[in-house]
Parts: sequence; C-alpha cells; structure tokens
Amino acid sequence: MKKFKSIMRLVFDILLLIVVAFGAASAAYGIKSLYQSRPSSVQEYTEYVIFFGMGIFLFISTFAIISLLLLRKKEIRKINNIIDAMKRVSKGDFSVRLDIEQYEEGYEKVVATINEMVSELGTMETMRQDFISNVSHEIQSPLTSIGGFARALLQEDEVSPETRRHYLAIIESESQRLSKLSDNLLKLTTLESVVPLFEKKHYRLDKQIQRVILSAETQWSDKDLNIELELEETMIKAEEDLMSQVWINLFHNSIKFTKPGGWIKIRMRKLGSQVEVQIADNGIGISPEDLPHIFERFFKADKSRNREAGGSGLGLSLVKKIIDIHGGEITAVSEPGVGTTFKVILNK
Repeated sequence: MKKFKSIMRLVFDILLLIVVAFGAASAAYGIKSLYQSRPSSVQEYTEYVIFFGMGIFLFISTFAIISLLLLRKKEIRKINNIIDAMKRVSKGDFSVRLDIEQYEEGYEKVVATINEMVSELGTMETMRQDFISNVSHEIQSPLTSIGGFARALLQEDEVSPETRRHYLAIIESESQRLSKLSDNLLKLTTLESVVPLFEKKHYRLDKQIQRVILSAETQWSDKDLNIELELEETMIKAEEDLMSQVWINLFHNSIKFTKPGGWIKIRMRKLGSQVEVQIADNGIGISPEDLPHIFERFFKADKSRNREAGGSGLGLSLVKKIIDIHGGEITAVSEPGVGTTFKVILNK
C-alpha cells in the first residue's frame, strides 16, 4: 500500500513538471507572438528575454503558491485529527485509534506511538475498574456477614450461649478477614511504588522456613497433616520480613487446600548462585484453566472454597510481587485431585 502511494506521488510530480513545462512554453509562445519577427536590435532582444522570463516566473510562482496552500491545508488537517484524538483521550475515551495508513512517513511514528499509548491507557483503566469492583465486593461480603449476625444478636431476646459464641466467632473471623484484606492491599500498594523502600540483609533461609512451619503448627496439626522437610543450610540476602510473608502465604495455602491426613513437602536446594525452594502438597489442586491466573489480583480458583477459608485472592499476587522485586522467579504446577507444587528461585 505504501509503495503504491509512493509511485502515485512520483507520477503526480512528473505530471506537475509537464504542466509547468507546457505553461512555460505557452507563455513563451504568447510573448513571441507579440513580435512578428526576430528582434532586430539588442534592445528588442532584451525586452523579449525579460518578458519571456517574467512569464515563466509568474506562472511557476503562482503554481508554487497554490501547491503550498493546498499542502499546508492537508498538513493542518492531519495535525487537527491528532489534536482531536488527544482531546478525546483526555476525556476518558480510550477507544480512539488513528489510521496510520492515512499519514505519511513523517507522521507514522507519532501516530503509532499515540495508538500504543491509548491502548495501554485503556488496559490500565480496565484494570482500575476491575480493581475497584473487586475491592468493593471483597469488603461488602464480610461487612454483610458481620451486620447480619450482629442484628441477630440484638433482635433475638433469648440466644443460647452456644449460638451466641457461634455468632461472635463468625463476626471475629470476618473482622480478621477485613483486616487481612486491608493489610494486603497496603502492602501491595507499597511494593508497587516506583522505588520500593526496603533493606536487604544476610540471614539463614532454612531457619526462616522452619520458624514459619512452627508458627502454623496448630493449623496443620488440627488437620493431622504430615509435614516433610528437606532443608539445606543456606544464607541469602533479602528483606527478611517480606520473604517471611512469602513462605507464610504459600505454606498456609497448602494447609487450607489439603484434606485432613494429607501431606506437605518442603524442599530446599542450592543451585550455584541461586537457591530453589519447593512447597508441594497432595491437596485439591488447580484446574488447567485457572492455573495461568493464580497470581492475578483477587483471582480465586475455587471461590466457594476460598470464601470458606477466608481468602481474599490477594495472597499469591503479593507473593509474586515480593519475589519479583527480589529478582527471583515463582512458578506453579498442579493437577486437580493430585496436588500443587510451587517453586521459588532466589539469588543468594
């Protein structure tokens, strides 16, 4: 298409030259017709040349001015189209697209950059709207539960101690869920700042993982889970509190989604200048359709099961962000009904 336009432009330029030549010849012929014979003196010859030159000059000047005006009008129209598009974008219309085929080489990069920018802004706006919608939903759910059980306690005159304790336990659980949601949102916001502020230091990674497992002993012992450890003594340089959040989230996920009597295996090994940590379980697993999305904000592979477990869909997103800012990598493999394995690779 562009080659065709270039050829057509060349043909047009040649035609213009022909028109100019024809006009000049016509002007010369007209001037010559003023004289019936060749100039007989130097003065007549000079007048002949002057009139001939003036004719050509006036013709070319007129043609050039008209061409420049038409070209300028065309250029102004292109610039106005770009300005109108930017005005629409500034008002929140991210469906704007400029047809790059209508612009010549001097404008191609500008138009392509504008289209790319608008596309990115549209994606960000969609993510922003989804984020607000998800946050509203996650906040509304526990608030509705808290309000409902609080009204039940106020309206029922005779509530047995067991029922009262049950209602209060639900209210406490939903309050903790709200608190955790708020805490995770705050952490994500902090980590996604332009320059996350944290200080790395050397510490024993194997000791940290052991502490996380011991702190959750009540949860995994209540489900009679078998915990298998294979940890090498390893020093890494990282932000200890943030990395602790990684192991807490991954280990607690394994506890939540592993049936009573199941097992969780944690293995750590050195890989040259890196260290690999695997957390595997024989839990319910994740479907192939859901697996690519598990690190997205508010994504829940099993919404009903996550709701029962008190999840907000932010845990794995937070884990991914922490690993990323440490220059590491996290992947997951899973099979429904068989189990899930998370693999984390970090620089030492």
